[in-house]
Formats: sequence, structure tokens, C-alpha cells
Amino acid sequence: MKHVLLIVIFVLAFLSTGWTQGHMLVVEAESGTLGDDFEIREQDTYSYIASTSNDGGNFPGTVARVASFQVSLPAVGEYYLFVRLRVGADGANDDSFFYGNGFGTKSETEGDDWITVNQLSLTGYDNQKSVVYEDGGAGNLVWKWVNLSAFSLAETKITFSADEAGKPLTFQIGGREDGLEIDKFVFAPAGLYYTVKNLDNGEEGSVDLPEIELGDKPLAYGLSKYVGCAYASHTKDNFEKYWNQVVPENAGKWGSAEPSRDVMSWGQLDEAYNFALKNNLPYRHHVLVWGNQQPEWIENLPASEQLEEIREWFQAVANRYPKAEIVEVVNEALHDPPNKPDSGGGNYINALGGTGQTGYDWIVNAFKMARQYFPATTKLMLNEYGITDNANNARRYKTIIDLLKSDNLIDVVGVQGHSFNTGVSASTIKSNLDIVAQAGLPIYITEMDVDGETDAIQLAAYKKIFTTFWEHPAVKGVTLWGFRPGMWRTDERAFLVNSDGTEREAMTWLRDYLRGFLSADEIQNTPGFTIYPNPVFSGAIQIIGAEEKRELRFFSTSGQLIKSFAAENQHIVSVDIDFMPGIYVVQLISNKQITTRKIVVK
Repeated sequence: MKHVLLIVIFVLAFLSTGWTQGHMLVVEAESGTLGDDFEIREQDTYSYIASTSNDGGNFPGTVARVASFQVSLPAVGEYYLFVRLRVGADGANDDSFFYGNGFGTKSETEGDDWITVNQLSLTGYDNQKSVVYEDGGAGNLVWKWVNLSAFSLAETKITFSADEAGKPLTFQIGGREDGLEIDKFVFAPAGLYYTVKNLDNGEEGSVDLPEIELGDKPLAYGLSKYVGCAYASHTKDNFEKYWNQVVPENAGKWGSAEPSRDVMSWGQLDEAYNFALKNNLPYRHHVLVWGNQQPEWIENLPASEQLEEIREWFQAVANRYPKAEIVEVVNEALHDPPNKPDSGGGNYINALGGTGQTGYDWIVNAFKMARQYFPATTKLMLNEYGITDNANNARRYKTIIDLLKSDNLIDVVGVQGHSFNTGVSASTIKSNLDIVAQAGLPIYITEMDVDGETDAIQLAAYKKIFTTFWEHPAVKGVTLWGFRPGMWRTDERAFLVNSDGTEREAMTWLRDYLRGFLSADEIQNTPGFTIYPNPVFSGAIQIIGAEEKRELRFFSTSGQLIKSFAAENQHIVSVDIDFMPGIYVVQLISNKQITTRKIVVK
């Protein structure tokens, strides 16, 4: 995009197609020598370029598809290469180009001379506060920044070097797909952090990572449902600023708590429990009976001794953690019962009664034991995976739940939300939750994680999966199974916050999404805009005073999102009201605040 420069550096003006700000060089895409297959396009007062031809491969193939820029880096050193671009409506068919493998004139038919940048639809940053580094979650049809020196899906990643300040250099790009629009490039000193705002305004980067602005309250504070997280060494940092429920990741498993017979290891478990109490957060104990991570010493004991040890284990947990809100009595009964005589497999299912007359006697007896030892204030849970993507599993699970419920042995149901069980459609997830919900008990999503090779992939999955969980009427809370590197699916990039503390796009979205749900007792009119008419019988209303607002949302008083749409730079916004009679909440959202008003539909 063309800018009017207040300061012109005359020497560089003759040597370079770019302009400098400090040690940064900004190169407008339309300022180069463009091959015939490029065209300059205009949008309002802005200019950018786009290729008019399509051709795959790993080099441009013709000089018509090459654009050249004469640049001069302002200082000696190493530079990142950033690009501001927009991917077209065809997404994956509009998201690639080439750039030269270093400075210099390149051969249009030599693959080693070029770096292919593909899958740009899966990355990019457009939030002013976001640090532009590896992968972002900005989608298609938006102007966004990409750090080509760090983008993980690029063919290779390079930086550019200057051994002499002001030296004339040639930088080239090549067209590959005709739906990609390029606004500008920025060469910026490597080793610094650059936000979207920095790059938009030609500002120098920061030596230190820009401070992450976290609120004082968890994401789901004040809502009717909680969003919690597993508590472990890798989740402690800022836990209470994100989550409002606690469950120990591994410390509460029997094999961790009693690795040697009658020698307890409570330290990490105490820490999780006391953290929950200190911060007034509900605590769920994970887990009493399971077919994994069980004490090896119990596997070959006589059944009578195994049963006695199980009783001691139940009583010890009940006595030590009397304020636990929920205890998982049995975990993964369908997939991993404690019947294996191997390392950590338990091998004590027969001590609990085996399959017996019901087929599930061992589960029933475990719950009877839990009812005996735990206080009435602690809810008993059955937990399982493989439910959200498999209707047969959901029906089998409900059979066990009904069996326990018939004897008043179960209070709540756990459904794990791991990434390997949520790759199905939202409708499939919902229908399987519906099957479990027919038992009439509250459902908790107990172990949610969403893999994300890129921010865009993870963001799209979160929008599908989390909303399906959260908006299901039977679901009363969601617990993530980690949110930082170190979690069990780190290799699959399921974390929401990077190791440097920056938030991935799914975390930013999750905060905004949850911010939209209001408890009925928190709804208050705030100044900032007017609704006319109010009350309204039917037809259109006008929202007056919506300048500088990004989004307009309508909610029921229970917090259910009814309608939302963009409302940028409009003083008056007209909205057709087709709601059922009742009281609704209107939110106008800006970068700095949320303003709310009630509306009555008659």
C-alpha cells in the first residue's frame, strides 16, 4: 500500500524501491519491476499486486512471472523477511508464490534458485497485538502478515544478510497462483519481536517479548459452566488467569500416589488440591480405578489382598481430599479395564467382582465402595473416551450409566474430548452426546485437547469442537488436558499458549467466544449506544452509536448466542428482529471494551 513519507532518505531513494524506518526496510509490492503476468490493483487508496496466471512446480518458469526489486538494507546484519498478503476465496488454490533463495538475480527455470511458499491459507496474523512469528490463524480474504523466515510450512526458511549498509541488492519473487494478492515486504532485523502493529506502521521490533495482557479472572469466570485444565508442572504458569477448575494430570493416579506398597507419595497431589482450595476452584480427583498407571506391586497379590488395598486406597483419598467436588471412580471401563497382568495394568478386576451377573459387577462394586468412603458432597463420576465419534460406544456407555443410576451410585458422567475422537462432524459429536444425555445426568467434558499443526487448523477445529461441547445443554463444564508445551500431545501441537507465553489464535478466539456468554445476574445496561425502538414487536431496530465497534452480538438471558455480525465504522446499524418474545442482551464489542444493553421483544 502506498504511503506518504514525511522523511525521505534521498540516498536510498535512488538505490532502493523501498523506504526505511530505523533499521527496517519496507518494500511496496507495486514499486518493483513487474513481469507481464503481474498486475497492479487498487482498493480505495491502496495498491497491491497479483499474479494473473496459474502454474505449479517449484520455479516461476518464465520471466513474465517474475517481479524484481532493487533494495538496500540500512545496516549490516541479519534480517527476517515479512510479507503482507491476502489469500483469495479459493483458499488452498490461491495461497502460494516463490521468492528468491537469497539476494541476486535468479533463473526463472532453476528450482534451487527459488523458495516455494505454499499453504499460506493456513497461517498469518491480523490482530494488531499479535507477534508475527511462526504460524498464525488469520484466514482467507483478510490482509495478514506472515514471517517467511519462520513459517513452519515453507519449503525452507532463510534470513537475509547485509555485509554492507546501503549496498544495492536485488530481491525477486515469482507468481504461482492467481488468487494471491501481495501488498508489501518488510526486511526487519532478526532476533527481535514484531507485532502486526509494528509491521503496519514501520515500527522497530522489541528486544523482549511484548507483555501478554491477561485479565485477573479466568476465561469462564462468572459463567454457569466452567472451563478447567489439568494441573501439572507445565500448566502452573498463569493457571488461575485462564482456568476455573482443577484436576491433577498424573499425580492422582494410583501408580503415582502409591508406587510402593503402603508408601504414599502425596506431594504433587496435595499441591493441586491446595491450589484449588486457595483459589476457590472446584477440584476433580483423577482417578481411583483404571487399567493403566496402576501400582505394579498389586498385580500378583491374592484377590483378597488386592481388595483390601483397593479399600485402603479409596479411604485414603477420601480422607485426604474431603472437599473434592468430583471423583472419577472408574476411568475407561470400555477400553482399559484393570485386567492386565502387565506393567501398570492393575490385574485386580476379579477382586472387584469381575464381570459377574451384570457384566459390569466390578464397576458397580467400585462405585458402591466409593459411596461408602466419600462424603455426600463429592459427586461420583464414570469417565470414558471414544464416545464422541462412535454411537455404539455411546450406547454401551449409557448402558453402564443406567445400571449405576438404578442403584443411585453415580452423580455425573465424564466424556473425554481428545483430538483423536473429535475429527468427526459437529452433528456426529452432538448426536453421540445426546445418547449419553438420555441417562439424565450432567455431562462433563473431562480431557479436551485439539491438535494443531498450524494455528489455522487448530482454530477451525476449536470453533467446531468447543462450541459443540459448550452449547450442549447437558454439558456443565469442559476441562482441557493441558494448554502449554509439555502437555501429552505437545508433538501434535495441541497447546494453546506457546513456550514464550504468546497465545495461539485458538486461545484468542476462545477468550472472545466465552466473553460473549453472560450470566443473567450480570447483565446490566452500560452507556455507549442506543436501541430504537425498545421494546420492539417485530421488524427492524436501529443500533445508534456503533462507531469504532468490531462486532454486534445478540444473546438470550441464559447466555446463548442468537446472532452476530460485523459492525465496523457504522453510526447506525439496522437489524431485523425475528426472535421469540422475551428479554435479550445486545453487545457491541470493540478492541477496548464491551458495552451491553437489554432489549425487550414483544
